[in-house]
Amino acid sequence: MGLTPAAGPPAAALAVDAGNSKTDVALVSADGTVLGSARGGGFRPPAVGAGRAVASLARTVARAARAAGLEARPDALLAEHVSACLANADLPCEERELADRIGALNWGRALRVANDTFAILRAGLPDGGSPRHGVAVVCGAGINCAGVAADGRVHRFPAVGRLSGDWGGGGGLAEEALWHAARAEDGRGEDTELARALPAHFGLPSMYALIKAFHLGRLPGGRRHELVPVLFAVAARGDAVARFLVHRQAEEIAVMASVALERLDLLDTPVPVVLGGGVAAARHPLLHDRLLTLLAERAPLAAVRVVTAPPVLGAGLLALDRLEAGPAPYARLRAHYAGRAARG
Repeated sequence: MGLTPAAGPPAAALAVDAGNSKTDVALVSADGTVLGSARGGGFRPPAVGAGRAVASLARTVARAARAAGLEARPDALLAEHVSACLANADLPCEERELADRIGALNWGRALRVANDTFAILRAGLPDGGSPRHGVAVVCGAGINCAGVAADGRVHRFPAVGRLSGDWGGGGGLAEEALWHAARAEDGRGEDTELARALPAHFGLPSMYALIKAFHLGRLPGGRRHELVPVLFAVAARGDAVARFLVHRQAEEIAVMASVALERLDLLDTPVPVVLGGGVAAARHPLLHDRLLTLLAERAPLAAVRVVTAPPVLGAGLLALDRLEAGPAPYARLRAHYAGRAARG
């Protein structure tokens, strides 16, 4: 069902950032004003199916429309342009399927669907007519990377997990921490403070108790993400195993960025490398400092930029690009999200 204002034309843009853990939607006017917004749950087509995922997204869009003072009407558009940056749109065929499903909902006259990594990338690039080339690495619940050259060429990774060679992200770090801690406690692996700190976080006496709690569902699997800050805290205290995992995460981020730069012929060009996602944007000193060192060695002309604003900002900027907005709308939209650190 479409939505339209009680009077007047539709909004200029509908910006969607749908991540694994949360979804942000904003309706934006031509002058960059956020007319209404809403937050929903994660966007996970592989887990629930594309149809259910888009239906859930539609409910969040409807809440954003109501926040903007729009009323339901089946024959009307929400916006001139829809910019939807979606997690799990990792392959071109997935982007096409999701674009078909979203396009059928008649939210806008024009629609662009892209992986959510492109929202982080756009948020870290300049506005207006400046050349927009750069690489973004998102390290949040998972890890992904995408880059764009000044001539429009794109490089990206499949980013579907271990099947496509990925390592790390918050989920991966939690799994690695648990694996090393379990082996340390039962004698198969190197001793590490993780064997004590991980169960203690949940008030449990041992890794055996923690394994049992997760295995039997007494602790929901979704709470494993709570172990990532514990890992970083243990690493900061000098634990060798924890430090190894953090340094490996830095290596994974650096190698994704440097490979993308190389494939786009950007290693010899001053270029932004944009970091986003909860793990990368937190600037944990052990991770961030190691990452800066690695990138300085492999891509000395790269300028590292950390995006902490909600990625829906990038989706909105992409829409303003398509609408050929002037400087003021970009500035107004950025000002709206300034200081609003991304969550989830």
